[in-house]
Amino acid sequence: MSGLTSYHAGLAAEEAVARHYQAFGMRLCARRWRGAGGDVDLIFEQDGGALIFVEVKKGRSFDAAAHRLGARQMARIRAAASEFLATRPGGRLTEARLDVALVDGSGHVRVIENAFGH
Repeated sequence: MSGLTSYHAGLAAEEAVARHYQAFGMRLCARRWRGAGGDVDLIFEQDGGALIFVEVKKGRSFDAAAHRLGARQMARIRAAASEFLATRPGGRLTEARLDVALVDGSGHVRVIENAFGH
């Protein structure tokens, strides 16, 4: 896949994931938020102020998409999420979770909630 094709496929995957979360009443706070420690693809807010940080991974299958996420990238996402939380009124005490949203070659979405554990 060329760079431009990959870029547009990534945007389409992020849009599919955004629609998925919004269908459950989540409000999109930020798209491709970048901090000093890394970036987060999508950030949503639930009623009550809890935040959901979402890393989007696209592949031919859900399994292939899942294998695109490594330990170093997870550490960068955690760092970026922590930095974003510091900007919120509740700071790092704000309720939050880190999800991975997998998108297969057909555009189907599968979400793994709290994918990074604690």
